[in-house]
Amino acid sequence: MELLLGNELGEAYPAAQPKREEPPKPFALPPSHTDMRRVYAYLMKQRHISREVITHFARAGLLYEDAQYHNCVFVGTDEQGVPRHAHKRSTNSQGKSFKVNAEGSRPQYSFHHVGQDGLLYVFEAPVDLLSFLTLYPGRWQEHSYVALCGTSGQAMRWMLEQNTHLHDVVLCLDHDEPGQAAARRLQEELQGAGYHSGILLPVHKDWNDDLVQGQTMAGPAMAQSM
Repeated sequence: MELLLGNELGEAYPAAQPKREEPPKPFALPPSHTDMRRVYAYLMKQRHISREVITHFARAGLLYEDAQYHNCVFVGTDEQGVPRHAHKRSTNSQGKSFKVNAEGSRPQYSFHHVGQDGLLYVFEAPVDLLSFLTLYPGRWQEHSYVALCGTSGQAMRWMLEQNTHLHDVVLCLDHDEPGQAAARRLQEELQGAGYHSGILLPVHKDWNDDLVQGQTMAGPAMAQSM
C-alpha cells in the first residue's frame, strides 16, 4: 500500500523485461525412408490416387516417405528448384489424420506443378490436387496446379508472379463454407488484378471424397464461369 501511495519504503518492483523473440528455425526436409511402400499403399488403397500420378511426383522429388513416422511428405520448391516447403500427412488410416507443415516452411513455396499453358488450378490440400489429376488425367501435365495447404493465397500469388504465362485461374477449394468463403475472396482478388477466374466445386466436400466415392464428371464444369 505504501508503494501505491508513493512512499518508497521498499524497493520498487523491477520493470518487466521485453520478451525475446525466438529466431525462426531453418527449414530442413524430414529424412527420407529407404522406400515408399507405405505412402503408395496409403495413397492408392485409402485415397484411390493413381499409381502414375504418385510416381510422377515421386520421381520429381516432390513426394516421398519420411523415415521416422512414414508420413507422406509433399515438397514445395523455390524459383531455383530448391526445397523450401514440406507438408506432412500421416499414412495411418486409424483415428484423426495428422497434417502439418514442417518447421521453417515458407508458405509461398507450397506443393505445385508448372505446365506450359495459361491455366492454373488451385486446391486446399496436396491430396485433393492428386485426386483431381486422377479424376481428370487427360494431358494434365500441360496445366499448372498448386496446393495452398490451407486457404491463404500466398502460394497462388507466387505461382502467378513467377509464371507470367498463367492468366486463367480455377479455384478448386473445398465444398464447405470455409472453403467457398476463401474461394470468393480469392476470386475477387484475382479479378481485381486482371486475371480470369472461376470456382469449380467438387460434388462432395473435397476432390478426394469425389474420387473415393466414384464421382466423376464428363469434364470439370465451372460453378461460376471465368
